[in-house]
Amino acid sequence: MSLRSRIIYSLLIIFFVSSQTVHAQVKPDTQAQERKALYLKTALLTDVPWNVLAGCDQYARNINALRLEKKNKNELISITFPKRVWAGPLNPDLNDENPKTIALFGGVGKDGNGDGHASLESPEDRLYTFAEQIVQSGPGEENIRIGLWNIYNRGKAVDLIEDFARLFDYATPAKLEQHAFPVPTNYNYDYASTWGAKRGWGGNRIHEGTDIFADYGTPVRATAYGVIELIGWNKYGGWRIGLRDLHGNYHYFAHLNGYAPGIHHNVITKPGQVIGYVGSSGYGPKGTMGKFPPHLHYGLYRDNGHAEYSVDPYPALRIWEQQANKNESK
Repeated sequence: MSLRSRIIYSLLIIFFVSSQTVHAQVKPDTQAQERKALYLKTALLTDVPWNVLAGCDQYARNINALRLEKKNKNELISITFPKRVWAGPLNPDLNDENPKTIALFGGVGKDGNGDGHASLESPEDRLYTFAEQIVQSGPGEENIRIGLWNIYNRGKAVDLIEDFARLFDYATPAKLEQHAFPVPTNYNYDYASTWGAKRGWGGNRIHEGTDIFADYGTPVRATAYGVIELIGWNKYGGWRIGLRDLHGNYHYFAHLNGYAPGIHHNVITKPGQVIGYVGSSGYGPKGTMGKFPPHLHYGLYRDNGHAEYSVDPYPALRIWEQQANKNESK
């Protein structure tokens, strides 16, 4: 089947899927629908699963959101290429849109929508070109993972994209934006902004989180839709859980008294889902308890494409707490 025929066939399928979605939702997220339609179309053309393409695009969007100089943060597709890579390292015309001359000069740009142009300004062309780079490693899940590694040369990037892909498969983009305060607001608790304060146990370091003091056994709730990346013992955090959300944020819950049933590595959480219970574990070998009053240490970390770093979670906690109180008063 020719590229043009495959495009026409895929457009018919996308039209059917999109029309069903529009009728199923009262207030559809137009941009999210347009993105998914493009992911589905490109998946049909290249055999790269749509949710993997969505995960790659989300990874690019997350990184762009952390770059203050980045413009067009609401663009349809965030995946892009340097002009020199797109047009070819020896191409005298960096704005070249001719697929033949681009290929002649070793560029990667391809025509993804059958209009005869390989335009860096076209979301369809950029996504199609990116997908074609992935499949150079061959078909199948493992080869797709190899293809992603060849593009990013970063194992963490591949892991994050796989997490994002699972989340896109699990819930709608609108739901994936939801959050919850980490303890039920009808329980006794107290917290203040302590991020950056000095800590002495285990060596001089700073406090990378906010401590929410509460009674032993107070439920600890997931703050977002996320994939549990980490669970187990650490001499600093005791029994802890780390989950990754769609925006690449890493939510860290420490000093727990135990885990809720069914909580383990790679489980997808929902906002407000009980994942554990407040305790006083940590500051010693496995099983150490009671070296400080019971509390939840909640940390928030971001990934900028090169490294992960701590940010003050207090402002986000205040917003989620206010939203929880608002919902409970309805």
